[in-house]
Amino acid sequence: MPLAVAVVAMCLGACSSTKNVAYFQNSSAVNLDASKMLYDARIMPKDLLTITVSTVEADAAAPFNMTVPTSLTQGQRSSYSQPMLQIYLVDNEGNIEFPKVGIVHLGGLTKSEAEKLILSKIRPYMSVNESPIVTVRMSNYKISVLGEVTRPGMYTVSNEKISILEALAQAGDLTIYGVRDNVQLIREDSTGQKSIHRLNLNDANLINSPYYYLQQNDIVYVEPNKVKAQNSSVGSMTTLWFSATSILISLTSLLYNILN
Repeated sequence: MPLAVAVVAMCLGACSSTKNVAYFQNSSAVNLDASKMLYDARIMPKDLLTITVSTVEADAAAPFNMTVPTSLTQGQRSSYSQPMLQIYLVDNEGNIEFPKVGIVHLGGLTKSEAEKLILSKIRPYMSVNESPIVTVRMSNYKISVLGEVTRPGMYTVSNEKISILEALAQAGDLTIYGVRDNVQLIREDSTGQKSIHRLNLNDANLINSPYYYLQQNDIVYVEPNKVKAQNSSVGSMTTLWFSATSILISLTSLLYNILN
């Protein structure tokens, strides 16, 4: 009887939740003018940066393109492959130490702003005939997606830009048990302050939200709905029921063998 009641409850819960499955249900009534912006990630402490300086004369850029050897181990022998560009770790104050220039504060800057700043710092070390090009890339731009999605995990973002919908697509989208109107976004700012923001995928106004685009190290959590919780409860009850029945049968068999 309890099992039948649970099954009926699950069916009713499933019927009542189907209206919350579709994304952007009010899309025709949303003004998207506020979404006219190009997102550009900002550099934060603990970011890993690759910085490349390019010039017509290779020797002019060489002092700024530091490399590190990469070792390969084969059995008991070690060898070195092609050197790789130095990766710069942004410290807690938002600084890196760049060759010849020294300390450069990049925290809070966009990629373009960081490139212009470094360019201004290296110009005094080059001839007036050189037109150096500085390229900054984030090597560890990643986000995590957890909970009721098909493929939970950590994902690296190569183009340094990803929306909440793209992140969920990377994770295989929400399962049918995922709560779509209360997705949690956990974010840490440049000072280490954590914050939790709740996003409603059913509401098309999400496109205008400041949290539509994810920052590096954001965590997206999709909680299970009541149907999943009920399924879990029924599964646990069934397991306990079979365990108790198995023990009872074993005791009965043992008593029968002793008495006979």
